Amino acid sequence: MNAPHATPWTEPDVPVAPNPPATAPVDVPTFWPRFPAAALQGVDTGAIVWSEVVPGGGHWSWRMPRGTAIRFVALEDGPNLSLVLYSALEKLERYNMPDSLKAQHTAHYTRGHVLMSDMGRAMASFTADSTGWHDPLGALLDHERMTARYGDKPYAAARNGMHRSGKDGLLIEIGKYGLGKRDLIAPVNLFSKVQVDAQGRFVFEPGHAPAGSFVELRFDMDAILAVSAAPHALDPNPAYAPKKVGLVAWRCGPAPADDACRAFRPENARALHNTDMLYA
Repeated sequence: MNAPHATPWTEPDVPVAPNPPATAPVDVPTFWPRFPAAALQGVDTGAIVWSEVVPGGGHWSWRMPRGTAIRFVALEDGPNLSLVLYSALEKLERYNMPDSLKAQHTAHYTRGHVLMSDMGRAMASFTADSTGWHDPLGALLDHERMTARYGDKPYAAARNGMHRSGKDGLLIEIGKYGLGKRDLIAPVNLFSKVQVDAQGRFVFEPGHAPAGSFVELRFDMDAILAVSAAPHALDPNPAYAPKKVGLVAWRCGPAPADDACRAFRPENARALHNTDMLYA
């Protein structure tokens, strides 16, 4: 785990689940029983395949099969988690922010929304959300903006107290799959809220997601998911203080016929149908 800046997560004195799933991986740390209980409501704990904690400023990536879900949990007040999605079957297909927003007539994401690819397919769907707003427009904190705002703290000088930008973190992760700078796309910034004021300027809302907030994505196709827990590019905090986020993944199955995301908008139903046809 690449874990710049943040001190190690101190787990509260809560017992590990006494009966982990029989299919649980061997010798893998079990983090999810220590997440806030309210943030795990609706999670099928018998189908959990892994859990993880991404430290503030850290980054990671996974290959998520179709029919799995991740619950993202704020473990501290005011986190930001930037994510990008690519098809694991054909990496030239990836999340398309403009198409996803205009098809759903929205400028933010919450339960019912679908992340669509540039091929008109559903890549992932928001199946649960306690905050009601996740930012698709605020882009990524890059090294230049980070250094100008927070100063330069490279690993050679600061070790685990280093500063790392969201852009650098995601480039490191997608590079593991043969992707590079030209492949880096607009992210979705989970747990962050950005609105537009009367002058047309983006306005970041500090503290939008308190500890215990959660949001859930179901993966509608086999996808490469990369995340960074670096600060949001518009966060006005003068200190580099990214927050940790917990993840728990389980097998949920593909979207059913009566899925709430299918019914949310006809465009969503078409995108999910297009993905279903890929796997027919």
